[in-house]
Amino acid sequence: MNDKDRYLARLKRIEGQVRGIHRMVDEEQYCIDILTQVSAVNSALRNVALGLLDDHMRHCVRDAAQSGGEAADAKFQEVTDAIARFARS
Repeated sequence: MNDKDRYLARLKRIEGQVRGIHRMVDEEQYCIDILTQVSAVNSALRNVALGLLDDHMRHCVRDAAQSGGEAADAKFQEVTDAIARFARS
C-alpha cells in the first residue's frame, strides 16, 4: 500500500468517526463520551498532518534543497509556514 492509499484509508476512518460523533450528538449521548471521540478525531487528523509534513520534507523539500536556489528557499519557507500553522492549532 502506498502513502496515498494509507492517507485515504485513514481519512475514510476519520470520516466514519466524525459521522459517529454526529450520531452521538443527535442521540444526546453523554457529553464526556462525545468529547472523548472528538479528541480521538483531532489526534487522528494530527497524525495524518504529521505524516504529510514528513513526506513533503522527504520528497519535495529534499529535491528542492538538492537543486538549490530560490526554489529551495521557497520550499523551506513553505515548510516553516506549515509548521507554524500546525503549532497554532
